[in-house]
Amino acid sequence: MSTVEADPNKASKSAWSPGSWVERRVDQAIPYPDQEAVWKVVGRLAKLPPLVTSWEVEKLRAQLAQAAEGRRFILQGGDCAEMLSECSSEVITNKLKILLQMSLVLTDGLKKPIVRIGRIAGQYAKPRSSPMETQGGVTLPSYYGDLINGYDFTPESRTPNPERLLLAYHHAAMTLNFIRALVDGGFADLHHPEYWDLNFLDKAGLTPELRAHYMRRVDALANAMEVMEIIAGRPIDQVTSVEFFVSHEGLSLPYESALTRTVPRRSGYYNLGSHFSWIGERTRSLDGAHVEYFRGIRNPVGIKLGPKTTGEDLRKLVEQIDPAKEPGRLVLIGRFGAGKVREVLPSLINAVRDTGRKPVWICDPMHGNTISTAGGKKTRRVDTILDELIHHIDVHEQEGSILGGVHFELTAENVTECVGGASGVREDDLDTCYQTLCDPRLNYEQAMEMAFAIARRMEAI
Repeated sequence: MSTVEADPNKASKSAWSPGSWVERRVDQAIPYPDQEAVWKVVGRLAKLPPLVTSWEVEKLRAQLAQAAEGRRFILQGGDCAEMLSECSSEVITNKLKILLQMSLVLTDGLKKPIVRIGRIAGQYAKPRSSPMETQGGVTLPSYYGDLINGYDFTPESRTPNPERLLLAYHHAAMTLNFIRALVDGGFADLHHPEYWDLNFLDKAGLTPELRAHYMRRVDALANAMEVMEIIAGRPIDQVTSVEFFVSHEGLSLPYESALTRTVPRRSGYYNLGSHFSWIGERTRSLDGAHVEYFRGIRNPVGIKLGPKTTGEDLRKLVEQIDPAKEPGRLVLIGRFGAGKVREVLPSLINAVRDTGRKPVWICDPMHGNTISTAGGKKTRRVDTILDELIHHIDVHEQEGSILGGVHFELTAENVTECVGGASGVREDDLDTCYQTLCDPRLNYEQAMEMAFAIARRMEAI
């Protein structure tokens, strides 16, 4: 297995290579004080073992191709930005648990296999609206996530440090190692709905009709699991195997390119730092460094699409990223805002259809619906999140297209960051347990409520 060339001066000027992006403009460029130190760290990263394998990447591509045809459904979720300090068994277990529990609810409602993709083991960086932040008359670099710098507002913490790239790699490796052990070992409490914390079903935020519908679904799941155990003669976690993939936004190109490798008996380059990465709304410039990098790797590539995306812009993007029209290559993630979906999405669906490509369409109902309270606290309303999701489903039905999945920022913890839902979080409650360092996340109850709502809406399709 060969590794990426760490020296940017040796990148080809005519053809793609893992380092050819250095010749392009880098949106969201990190203000490292010492660029030479960055490339020394990249050289060290390039010699370390991969975090995922090419056959895992190819398996995900095959499942994404099925999702594009409506034969599978994607559940992608996790933290806005992972913190290195939360690399612990309890935190990782809870993240895995919420996604697997949600996936069982969706499996029951949609009657199709669910592709589980976590925003985990690499989601350590976040783009920012401004590279600098001012507090009390002092201006320092913005917090870009633990991959880049620290959250504390001090010069020492906020100065981007390339050694953090290595630190993040090691934390991602430990996280992936534990996830694989959990998935291979099985969880009884993941497979048995009677063990789940579903107290929110008894709260006043749900109508009696919805409460009864959700309880019937829980009972049906529990009965189905019991029947499978009886037939197999052993616990369900010994009967079924669970596949779990990891993903993150590919913001730091030095980090991504350092983990880009060739593999024996396979053609092309794979990013072996994650199964799946996406290009953000702020980094998808046609002539930018991120599009240049992502067009050359064999992994599936996601593209975030905001309300200002035009059909022509998207057509050019998909032609660059997926010139050969390969199944499972493209994942288009809409994050328009609830009030913009019906205005923007139809033209994008038709623009891509006209190119002859069949991407996976995913709804991200979180990022277009962030608001600030009167006190300046960032939050999102559960009702608005669900509205955007329903609008996506409706538009795809009307256009003869397929919604292939959902993308949530969520946590299994009992945080108070999003307002509403059956859990009854109000604006006055936000300070009770507001833990995110970036964007607000759904808590456990809100996330499970969202899974039940999706299953209820889509089971009729």
